[in-house]
Amino acid sequence: MALGKGRRKDYLLDYHRPRIRLDKAPLPPLKPESRQCLHNLVQYVPPTPKMKYPKSRQAAVLVALFVGRMGDLYVLLSQRSSNLRSYAGDTSLPGGKREPNDRTIEWTARREAFEEIGLPLDKRKVPLLCLLEPFLAGSNLIVTPVVVLVLDNTIRPILNEAEVSLLFSHPLAALLKTETPSTDPAMLEFEYYTHNDLKEWIGLPGTYRMHRFLTGREAGGTKPIYGLTAAILIWVAVVGYGRRPDFDLFAPGQWSHEQRVAYVMKHNPVLREAQKKEGIDPNKNPDVHTFPGPYLPSIPPSIRGRL
Repeated sequence: MALGKGRRKDYLLDYHRPRIRLDKAPLPPLKPESRQCLHNLVQYVPPTPKMKYPKSRQAAVLVALFVGRMGDLYVLLSQRSSNLRSYAGDTSLPGGKREPNDRTIEWTARREAFEEIGLPLDKRKVPLLCLLEPFLAGSNLIVTPVVVLVLDNTIRPILNEAEVSLLFSHPLAALLKTETPSTDPAMLEFEYYTHNDLKEWIGLPGTYRMHRFLTGREAGGTKPIYGLTAAILIWVAVVGYGRRPDFDLFAPGQWSHEQRVAYVMKHNPVLREAQKKEGIDPNKNPDVHTFPGPYLPSIPPSIRGRL
């Protein structure tokens, strides 16, 4: 079918990235801030990448949101198996490396979530909300967060015990706060939110802030939400709720996500070799200083003025 010039771009966007229709989705009752959060996430478009990332160093995580009984949004989190060679026992999001047969980075996240926790691949049950800009992991992977909404409340998890020992949830809005969402009096004795600033993290110049949130499950052996998982969830919450966190997101002089990725793409031996194998010249990547410094996400114009 022939397409007019004015229609082609919109048509291709609809075809490649179908959006959930919130007004028609079978959603349970939502609090107004939860509905606005979903609307903002659906409208979010990350900045256009200025670099081509080698597929062998790409990974994705699935940020699976669902609506709780009181109309709040929660995110699914897992505890990694204690038998894993890396990050054993950590609190994490389902995800992993991109495989050669993965059609898209979204598919990578969905496939990994299906393999780890049994989340259905059916997009009618788990529709896409948005993709976020890539994050740099300590394992020299470029990680893309894929944000989805679980609509089917009859879904029951099927844990791959070799990789996941526990599945639980946490309020998304709590990733913007310094006070615990827990009503357990014992939790009031502990600092729900803390951070530490790391110098020259994985060889990067400057300082990088690591955020940490208690889950309320630490007495049972569950680790806090920390590091990359915390950073990604804060970003999702900022985009969704359209406001700044109650804490300082960045350390003094901290580079932005794009700057960190640009630096390792040009200077990290592992990523340089991966680019060369895929016909990408690492020396042609843009310089770190051509990117803006730390910033809040490029949120929709409707809420940008409130930040």
